[in-house]
Amino acid sequence: MRLADLLRETLDVDSQDVWENERTPTPVRCFGVRLHSIGLSVRETSAVLGLLGVERSHGAIWQWTHRLADSEQDPPPAQPARVAVDETAVKIDGEWQWLYAAVDLDSLYLLDCTVFSRHGTDPAAAFLHRLTEKYDLADTEFLVDAYGYRTALSRLGLSGRVEHADRNHIEKWFHTFKMRSDRFHTSWVGSRRAVTEWCQQFRQYYNQQRPNQALDGKTPVEVLN
Repeated sequence: MRLADLLRETLDVDSQDVWENERTPTPVRCFGVRLHSIGLSVRETSAVLGLLGVERSHGAIWQWTHRLADSEQDPPPAQPARVAVDETAVKIDGEWQWLYAAVDLDSLYLLDCTVFSRHGTDPAAAFLHRLTEKYDLADTEFLVDAYGYRTALSRLGLSGRVEHADRNHIEKWFHTFKMRSDRFHTSWVGSRRAVTEWCQQFRQYYNQQRPNQALDGKTPVEVLN
């Protein structure tokens, strides 16, 4: 798509209210978000806007992307058939915490992610309980990488099995998350609550804005629709 066509498309904005009280014109922000969504990095997006005479920081462009994603409806899958669950360590104010995440393997839709102070059966069960409050998981099969999860699944009456081969998508999600957070995962400054909020913003971006190569360039939400 040519830049002129991309800019023309962003002039047709349905949710103008999300951009209220902003100093950068709405079409410019939408243009920046579209550039980022088609594969440009935040730095590259900033450079293109600079060529157009719009000087904005990387942080401002990052916020545009997430504010637009947060304004959109977030339709979850009705009954995910297979869900991969895993956790990874993140360091917050010098202390290791644990980020749990769950991915629908058919649409690659990120169902949820949150941070716990430790990992093990109890946090895993608490995270799975969060999922049951959001989604219909009665017939869902959970793919996990350790037998400790089997205990957590049993507590909630959920079905699961230990599987490594089909779980690579959640590992790829963690990799994407760590790359997009500019490696803050090793030295995050802020409270656990603030990091959890940031992760939820990233979840919106991942589901609704970021084209996925495994989905032929579509987003998970586009696959669900």
